[in-house]
Amino acid sequence: MHLSAKYARTGNRWLWSAAAGLIALVTAATSSAAPVTDFRVSLSPAASTAPMTGRLLIAIGQTADPEPRLAIGFNGRPVYGMDISALKPGASVVLNGSAVGYPMPLSALPAGDYYVQAVLERYDQVHREDGHTIWVPIHPMRDTPFTGLQGNLYSDVQRVHIDSRKGFRVSLALTHVIPPPPPPLDTPWIKHVWIKSEILSKFWGTPIYMGAAVLLPKDFDQHPDAHYPAVYALSQGDPPYQFSLTPSSEAEKKKDKEVYNLETGYEFYQDWISPAFPRVAAISLYQPSPYFLEAYAVDSVNNGPWGKAITTELIPYLEKKFRLIPQPYARVVEGASTGGWETLALQLKYPDFFGGAWVFNPDPISFKHWQLVDIYHADNMFSVPVSPFEGEEIPFRRTSEGMTTGTQRQLADLEATLGSHGRSGYQLDIWMDTYGPIGSDGYPVLLFDKLTGKIDHDVANYMRDHGYDLTEYARQNWAMLGPKLRGKLHFVSGEMDNFYLNLGVYDFQGMLNEVAGPDYPADFTYGRPKKGHSWHKTGFDEMIREMGAKIKANAPSASDAAQWNY
Repeated sequence: MHLSAKYARTGNRWLWSAAAGLIALVTAATSSAAPVTDFRVSLSPAASTAPMTGRLLIAIGQTADPEPRLAIGFNGRPVYGMDISALKPGASVVLNGSAVGYPMPLSALPAGDYYVQAVLERYDQVHREDGHTIWVPIHPMRDTPFTGLQGNLYSDVQRVHIDSRKGFRVSLALTHVIPPPPPPLDTPWIKHVWIKSEILSKFWGTPIYMGAAVLLPKDFDQHPDAHYPAVYALSQGDPPYQFSLTPSSEAEKKKDKEVYNLETGYEFYQDWISPAFPRVAAISLYQPSPYFLEAYAVDSVNNGPWGKAITTELIPYLEKKFRLIPQPYARVVEGASTGGWETLALQLKYPDFFGGAWVFNPDPISFKHWQLVDIYHADNMFSVPVSPFEGEEIPFRRTSEGMTTGTQRQLADLEATLGSHGRSGYQLDIWMDTYGPIGSDGYPVLLFDKLTGKIDHDVANYMRDHGYDLTEYARQNWAMLGPKLRGKLHFVSGEMDNFYLNLGVYDFQGMLNEVAGPDYPADFTYGRPKKGHSWHKTGFDEMIREMGAKIKANAPSASDAAQWNY
């Protein structure tokens, strides 16, 4: 972060506000008029012939490479944002010191020479099935951050001098449009599918697509009568498990093994084709939400009925197209981080549909530990009182040795800059968008105020009562779930998860001990010592061998296990 030690520790908005106020007083005392400090951004008719509504961002960097827009993120690079509505071609809009900014207000940006660039994230008007009309970014096949999404606009990079005390005016023109990405290429091993979801399209009032990248088992085409189990790999990317026919470097091998305890994509390929390896299909799902890269695989009043769409449209389609066994025992699901939360949610919400869940360092699965915050009892998301006169900032991220590398307040600042109404496309917003209620304006009601950090306990209770706190959901429904989940739950987490996600896993294990007893057949593995986010207890090859053994053990006696080539 490009902050002083004091601000890096606290990130308090009031400190910045006080500094900005002092600057304003000094300026008023020495000048009859405040200096002009703004960016004037125009929409080039060559870039758009129609008015544009969306989020305008000014990205600022100290170098031209990478372009400032490509360096936007939780890394301290300055960015400032505002909503714009129906900006006409040839017209311009002004972003000034009143705009929301990260990591400091524009008035606090140190004077100097910078590289600046304007970005416009385009919004589309949708008329949803629930009667609400809202503006959100709709992209047919969204699987990249907004800085790479087709149809978004950006300007050339300019080198300018910025000094808020003396004033400045910078003119930028939105002249470039991000083109459509090249379609993913099929290979003999990897096949891609995209289908229009009738369920989601009806909900959103516009076409919504979902898809998959399918890694086929060895000799798939040579056995046209064979049917295969499926491993649904959530948040795995394309191709699943980094599958690669290109040998890995020694540096890649060392990093993947030391940090994640995983093999490289080439090493996985060698296992995949080995004689004793389970013949399964490994499938990564594409589930792009208007609010995020992924829709979290569950039904939501804001995101739409993604759980229903995945289980009744996408998976049945894949089973027919790729000769997958359409039985619960032959459908297993796994994922890490976002994918870990999705994995547990799908297994809990659809216990008769899936035959096992391997859950790795999941996003908070207990809202008594929404990372470090108990959202039911804490009053503030940003700080915890330690005395009548002091508060301590709540971290968002740490190193595996415990050093704080970012706070909840700092991330909320960034997300408030990137988008209003839960449209930042970032982590805190998608949790709130997915789990929270819908407002009278059609946008998500957020769990906490991004300016003050104050928690809305009505929203917290809604999240729990509607089944998004997965620990409480399992507790409340254990009489029904317990018999169906025996032997299906497998958890892995580093004890020093960089986002404190191990705490939610501890809560889930404690809940199981309470409702089912310590002998209930679910397993928990914790990476010690000092294992961080995305640590795995084995490589993906051993994980799939374990899955294959479970599938074979659970298969009906009449099934032909020989065709899976175990």
